[in-house]
Amino acid sequence: MIPPLDANTQLYLADLSRISDRMQRAQRQMATGKRLNSVSDDPSSVTPLLETRSSLGMVQQINMNLGRVKTEVDSATTGLDAAEKLMERVQVLGSQGITETQTADSRAAIASELGSILEQLGGIANTSVEGRYVFSGDSDQTAPYTIDLAQADPIGTYAGSAATREIQHPNGTRFSVAGTAQTIFDAADPTQNVFHSVNDLRVALQNNDVPGINAALQNVMTAGAYLNRQLAVYGTAQNKVADAVYYGSKLVLQLQGETSTYEDADLTTAIVEFQQAQTQQQAALMIHSKLPRSSLFDYLA
Repeated sequence: MIPPLDANTQLYLADLSRISDRMQRAQRQMATGKRLNSVSDDPSSVTPLLETRSSLGMVQQINMNLGRVKTEVDSATTGLDAAEKLMERVQVLGSQGITETQTADSRAAIASELGSILEQLGGIANTSVEGRYVFSGDSDQTAPYTIDLAQADPIGTYAGSAATREIQHPNGTRFSVAGTAQTIFDAADPTQNVFHSVNDLRVALQNNDVPGINAALQNVMTAGAYLNRQLAVYGTAQNKVADAVYYGSKLVLQLQGETSTYEDADLTTAIVEFQQAQTQQQAALMIHSKLPRSSLFDYLA
């Protein structure tokens, strides 16, 4: 029968085991750069670490979504800025067409340029980014308008839908950034309708209809002012998205810092801990080796 270990030996082995655990933990930290390699390393840090990782992943996904939205809003704003410049050109052409020196042929030539501008406005209304039509509302896989100058009414029916989509801000709120081509270019109010005001001016010039040119030109001017307000709306949306992107980038850094606090090792501390544990282990082994040993011969003497 093997006799049980005495109390001093049991205490010695327990201390040696604790020292060995410290060395192994310090070695893992030095090898991985992580303070938390298993639940046993620090059970109290596991739950907050997992919660912080979850929050970080969510914010990173929101930031990716905002990046796509920013591209769409920037493209929409660029398009509306180009549309506003086209409307300025329409006003210039309309003012030229109303002068008494114009003939039916010269007015027809101006009308031809207006037809080209109308098609360009239709192209802007159909702006797409990564396969999404930014002015089609929720039906962003469908081009909102067709412009066919061969038709009596060249402006097709709006093929999109309402814009109800909202974007999530990293702070948890939601906001809308998109308008529809119908609202922007084809408003129900004829004095604000970009498409029809341009087309009405084009038709009046084709017909050499001076009173009609006058009336259409007035609508072109008010529609141009309305388009300018729509551009301002998108400018506000750009600012909202930019603020959200900035907020999100700061929040990611904050959450990464919190994750690091729970997870990352202090390598200097780990090295010192390893060296101290190694020194204590060597000292314990040396002291234990010098303890007196009793043998059977000692008891027989």
